[in-house]
Amino acid sequence: MSDDQALGITESKEYNTGEWYAEVVQKAGLANYGPDGMSGFIITRPRGYALWEGIQNYLDGQFKATDVQNAYFPLFIPESYLEREKDIVEGFDPEVAWVTHGGNQELEERLAVRPTSESIIAPYMAQWVRSHRDLPLRVNQWCSVVRWEATDTKPFFRTKEFLWQEGHTAHETEEEAYEETMTRLGQYRSLYEDVLAMPVMRGKKPEHDKFPGADTTTTVEALMPDGKSVQAGTSHYLGTSFAAAFDLTYSDEDEEELPAHTTSWGLSWRSLGALIMTHSDDQGLVVPPTIAPEQVVIVPIYQEDTEEKVLDYAEDLREELAEAGVRVKLDDRDERNPGFKFNEWELKGVPVRFEIGPNEVDDDEVTVVHRPDGEQAVESRSDVVDAVEDHFDEVYAKLYARAEENLTENVRDAEDRAGILGTIGQHGGYVRAPWCGKEECETEIKETISAEIVMVPFEDDEERHHPDVADGCTCAICDDEATETAFFAKSY
Repeated sequence: MSDDQALGITESKEYNTGEWYAEVVQKAGLANYGPDGMSGFIITRPRGYALWEGIQNYLDGQFKATDVQNAYFPLFIPESYLEREKDIVEGFDPEVAWVTHGGNQELEERLAVRPTSESIIAPYMAQWVRSHRDLPLRVNQWCSVVRWEATDTKPFFRTKEFLWQEGHTAHETEEEAYEETMTRLGQYRSLYEDVLAMPVMRGKKPEHDKFPGADTTTTVEALMPDGKSVQAGTSHYLGTSFAAAFDLTYSDEDEEELPAHTTSWGLSWRSLGALIMTHSDDQGLVVPPTIAPEQVVIVPIYQEDTEEKVLDYAEDLREELAEAGVRVKLDDRDERNPGFKFNEWELKGVPVRFEIGPNEVDDDEVTVVHRPDGEQAVESRSDVVDAVEDHFDEVYAKLYARAEENLTENVRDAEDRAGILGTIGQHGGYVRAPWCGKEECETEIKETISAEIVMVPFEDDEERHHPDVADGCTCAICDDEATETAFFAKSY
């Protein structure tokens, strides 16, 4: 461990969130910034990648259980392919990185470094589909994409290259495709709520903020402790526009040729940024046991005359936990004292610590300490393997409850422009307001306070709608009739 890590976290999450976040990411061993001259890129360290693997493994299992197969498509997309769907070109053009030369030879056609893959995947899906018997078709790829954003680097939140998965499907009907869209959105919600201990809200993006070329973009949104929202995953019903652009058609039972209804859906390592931001504290990284690279660290505490019996006891415990499937680490380094180890593993976010000293050995017990609140318990050695799952559940429940409280307390209503601006300016969080559906009303808020509409609740989600919309109220920004509920927030 470096001297910088040994110093621990020096910034405050509450008062200096950006610098605190960057410090946690680096000192917890998750990532480093890229080389000089490569602003916007990061080096993902093994510990950070292990967290991404945890997300990947969960989602990959969910996808495969619902008939999705993994594939891989080229990193480079010919410009002519990209141009076949005009909305893709217009939507991503400012962020596309282009390859113009191969070695010293100028290419006949520019190649886009994949900003998203609809325009390279759809043509091949079109080759694989002939009749209704070939549908539904579902493929997913785990890959990286590049979007050349001119923003400050924030590891996992804002980088020019990032890791994600993107799923693409084709269906006979709109109903089937929309059901697919909602299935994937539900799987994203499950990831956050059942694995990452983070409650999220589901809804749609407003018409002007849809994925380029999509009919409907659905989203899960997560609220960070600093009051900003994270677009945590999106699932798009694309209608038939991509099918028409790339000749993705099928013959139905009557031999009539029809365009397929398509979807795409993706979740990136922005989920890691949201995880880190939500749970971590001024001591360092905090992650739930469900995804922690090490769920338990065992720290032996001994003097010279008790070293052998304490280490033997600790090693036996490690072996038993490992055999039970627990991700466990025995920290038996003799060049570091227990206090240093406690601080180091707290910084790295291990959710449960076992402390073993001569008293625990003599009493046949284990002292259990939770991260992040330091709550302690003593367990019988004979019961500890069974009890550890209960401790995992307790830690998870604490993290979820804290995140849920943050969300619940930070959804506020506003009826007019002053209410939206004042509430976001004073409190942050989400402001729920009646909205007429016009982009210019959002623009007025965005230009004034850099907040935007992050979500419109689904029609059947009565709990999320502003209570006045159903009564025919006016838009909070203009005098037109309100037709929807909008959630305004600043966002990452």
